[in-house]
Amino acid sequence: MEIEKARPIARRALDLGINFFDTANSYSGGRSEEILGELLSGYRDEIILATKVYEKVGDKPNDGGLSRYHILSQIDKSLKRLRTDHVDLYQIHRWDYSTPIEETLTALNDLVNVGKVRYIGASSMFAWQFATAIFTSDRLQLARFVSMQNHYSLAYREEEREMNPFCKSQGIAILPWSPLAKGLLAGKYKRNESLNSLRYLHAKDPSHWLVAPRDFDVAERLIEIAQEKGVKASQIALSWLLQKGVTAPIVGFTKVEHVDDAVQSVELKLSGDDMMRLEEPYQLHQLVGVE
Repeated sequence: MEIEKARPIARRALDLGINFFDTANSYSGGRSEEILGELLSGYRDEIILATKVYEKVGDKPNDGGLSRYHILSQIDKSLKRLRTDHVDLYQIHRWDYSTPIEETLTALNDLVNVGKVRYIGASSMFAWQFATAIFTSDRLQLARFVSMQNHYSLAYREEEREMNPFCKSQGIAILPWSPLAKGLLAGKYKRNESLNSLRYLHAKDPSHWLVAPRDFDVAERLIEIAQEKGVKASQIALSWLLQKGVTAPIVGFTKVEHVDDAVQSVELKLSGDDMMRLEEPYQLHQLVGVE
């Protein structure tokens, strides 16, 4: 059932030229990797396949984190589920305060050397942590992180303070998660309405949702400009990201038409005035997505 629901979405993405697919070993207990592995098994040479490691995947002490033990055991399980002998981008899902970064980087470097991983990347953390990792890999002459999958969107711009400038200074790709703020920037939620979507009701931490009045100020300005241009709000939000130097936003598709909308945003160009109007309502947030 899951496969048949996802198959037309994956097929449409491939037909339109999308070649980057991202998942994690912890998503749905590994089922996400299994589904992606089955759907993309015939297209392995045409795609860039990314997954992650860090989150707990069991109840034992070594079933989480970025220790050498956990990384080396999880890559083999991910490869089996993904039906491949390598992943193109292997990302650490968060910063591990219990494991020295030297141990993590050495383990990842070994995976690159044996061919199980082509490149390594990271996900949400503080800029000082990412800088520590980058400069440690340089000092030890180990494989270097080539990407940062951080929390960044028109509704959450705190990464513009330090992380994004650091990535640009180091030639590191920015691959933001939640680029549509879980649907807020697609017009899915309205001010003063209760959130009753299944995703919200089952969220591990609903506080991560951007649904305060200040967030709706941004969303409503976005919708206003989208209506003026005769396009969808999600297309404006993605176009804004691309014009801010993002390499590839991680968009979650649940319908085939979502794929079409995302691809069309690539050709949508916003003027300087559009960008200023979109950014004007934004107010500072507490950090979300880092631990």
